[in-house]
Amino acid sequence: MTVLITRPAPHGEALAQALATKGIQALVQPLLTIAPGAGLLTLGDQLARLKKGDCLIAVSPHAVKMAHTYLTEKGICWPDGIHYLAVGQQTAAALAAACGHHVDAPQQEDSEGLLALPVLMNPAGRKVLILRGNGGRELIFETLTERQASVAYCETYARHWLALNGAVLSRQWQQQGVDSLVVTSGQQLEYLYRLIPAQAKPWLIACHLLVPSERIANQARDIGFCHITTVGSASNATLLATLNTTGTTG
Repeated sequence: MTVLITRPAPHGEALAQALATKGIQALVQPLLTIAPGAGLLTLGDQLARLKKGDCLIAVSPHAVKMAHTYLTEKGICWPDGIHYLAVGQQTAAALAAACGHHVDAPQQEDSEGLLALPVLMNPAGRKVLILRGNGGRELIFETLTERQASVAYCETYARHWLALNGAVLSRQWQQQGVDSLVVTSGQQLEYLYRLIPAQAKPWLIACHLLVPSERIANQARDIGFCHITTVGSASNATLLATLNTTGTTG
């Protein structure tokens, strides 16, 4: 088994190193880079408007990291008395370490799981600030707006897609025996599929694809992938455990 890891730094390299300790060969090719987002300039003001009982939601560790770096540089503290929430356990751990408060996260690590948390079932009249990147799903914003919360975004980081040569890369990956793919977002899956030329797409969709959620798995099925494992989390620890099991039993 040779695994292609498409997640951005530093998580891609960390997963590859962990796989190497298990004797599993891995290649790392990020599809994007992460940079500070334009919304950081308004973050302090947005946090200041949150009152007791309001909510802050972080959608990814990148959203937390960029926000915390900016707040630290500006000498701004995370507010007290609000509900801190995160889409997944990895993001929750990053947010708790940054803000020093308890962070709630769902066991089902996606937007649907987050929206099922009790604190978000009846948010009418509360302000909700969502820390995220540029673009992405609108489900959390739309659902909480329907539940009569006052919802705002702060784009704390920006994704910049890399200009890659899909024809050259797909030849290299096939020559290196890549038969498994780690893709941790729907946008990355879409970009990867567009990147690969038509003649290499049969190889691509024949690979074993590991994704964090059933939503992305359904997206992959629509594209044509047949061998899909829904890991249930985007954390490296969960991906490592799944790949280690696959590598020793496959």
